[in-house]
Amino acid sequence: MSTHARPLAEALAARADAELVALFSRREVRAGIGWEDFFDAAEALLEPASIGRLIPRLTRDEARALFLAVRGGGATDSADPGLIALALLSPSGLPYPGVAAVVGGLADPGDPPPAAAEGSRATDEQSTARAAERAFTAVAVLADLLLLTQETPLGLLAGGSVGASEKRRAVERGLPGDPALIDDLLAIGIEGGLLRAAERSLRLTVAGEEWLRLPGAERWAGLARGFEDALPPALRRPGGGWPDPSTWAGAYPWDPAWPDAASARLRRAELLGLIVDGEPTPWAAPLIDGSAPDLGSLRALLPAEVDRVFLQNDLSAIAPGPLLPALDLRLRTMSERESANQASSYRFTADSIAAALAIGETEDGILSFLDEISLTEVPQPLRYLIAQGAQRHGLVRIVSDPMTGRTRVESTDAHLIDALGVDQSLRPLGLVRDGASLSTRVSRETVFWALTDEHYPAALIGADGRDERASRVPPLAADPAQDPVARYDELIRRLRAAQGPDADAAWLDRELEHAVRQRAVLIVEVAMPDGSSKELLLEVTGLGGGRLRGRDRAADVERTLPIRSIRSTRLVGPENAGA
Repeated sequence: MSTHARPLAEALAARADAELVALFSRREVRAGIGWEDFFDAAEALLEPASIGRLIPRLTRDEARALFLAVRGGGATDSADPGLIALALLSPSGLPYPGVAAVVGGLADPGDPPPAAAEGSRATDEQSTARAAERAFTAVAVLADLLLLTQETPLGLLAGGSVGASEKRRAVERGLPGDPALIDDLLAIGIEGGLLRAAERSLRLTVAGEEWLRLPGAERWAGLARGFEDALPPALRRPGGGWPDPSTWAGAYPWDPAWPDAASARLRRAELLGLIVDGEPTPWAAPLIDGSAPDLGSLRALLPAEVDRVFLQNDLSAIAPGPLLPALDLRLRTMSERESANQASSYRFTADSIAAALAIGETEDGILSFLDEISLTEVPQPLRYLIAQGAQRHGLVRIVSDPMTGRTRVESTDAHLIDALGVDQSLRPLGLVRDGASLSTRVSRETVFWALTDEHYPAALIGADGRDERASRVPPLAADPAQDPVARYDELIRRLRAAQGPDADAAWLDRELEHAVRQRAVLIVEVAMPDGSSKELLLEVTGLGGGRLRGRDRAADVERTLPIRSIRSTRLVGPENAGA
């Protein structure tokens, strides 16, 4: 048992709950860990494995201060309070032996490189324009990724990454064929809270659904905030903002994985137009000082968003510029986007109109929306296509049987029911004949989407007999940030409850139990009847009944000592073990 565990246990017991929460969070202590008292906590925190897990997460300033403390080997008046709080240094500033053993083999992290001078942060107009274009493209492609995820969540591999098959699906939907770009954009979406992993898949969140409806500049601002909020402690300034990007590579000098992680963050910053050629862009420069970004300078370089389209007789729609996101989202529910350039084009088909009706649109609603955004009248061919789709919609009704709980598929067209019953693509649904309709144990929603995907004019009908708005995959609620105080509340309460009035006796019991297990040799200080004390060199052999048993090395006799008479013990070093 470490001789340093007891003073650390006493120091931990004297800390406020908030200080313990900060320590446990930084040391990544499991909330359900089985510590019974502060002695357990101290011993665990001093284990080399626990120290080794923390060392790579030390910032450059922390690593430098710890390296100097270990190299100095003694207490100083200027001991780093942060390292004391992390239980790496004793209250006197001495590094614990386990810390010294781990840090002794590491390289000097050195002083941080100087940040770029203010005058060197200026970027030329060409670079600035290039950064704005990159930001515009990143926002647009990420929006397409979110829409793809909204339709069907992206499956995750065992390691938590998106597989190649899912990326191929994205490419088939018109997204860029660069897998690294897809990974970076998904990481940006996760950092911004727009996407969240759940049940081995990546799903759109409620925040992501709301983000999709924001104008372009506000979309970018949301991503910039998410990027900043996700920065690790070493890349945060106390007053807000983040340090110069030129210093990021050395932020965690003892983490072998950090160079790759820093490169990935810098790459995402470039992708978002936060930096260009290593320097902050004009609209992102205020972020370094903790201020809000300058969206005005960004908007000046972005293509102007439009709120009107040209509807044409060939069932297409042309937007003369980037369409406002809210309008683009609704237009894409009833048409297929053919090009994603600044002048986007869309095409209406029977399937696209049927898909719009399936999720709750109506004939009047579609025509009213198109009348509102069109620079011309809605062409007659398009009106006819919408009317035809509305007539067919609901020909197949999906309802729940209140008596059996099964799903029923009904239609006024008997031939259509017959076709559904023999359609091989629908065999997984297990449809069986039930009078004039079909029946299955599969849920209504699953049956509805299976029929819709096979282009049947299906409608989801509620208990009141009305159409229900269908949602293929409902968005996830925001992942609630776990309150660290609540997280460690039970652990801290258990540690506090174990604080008895006689800490010395509790510690002595632990030392003796450990010594018995190790067959250790101790110098035991025993209280004598006359009030004096005597030291015995004892090879402990047993403990029980309130007594310690062992062989007295000096007298070569077996002794049994009442524990209440033992004042203190200390472990004998190798040089004295044979005395």
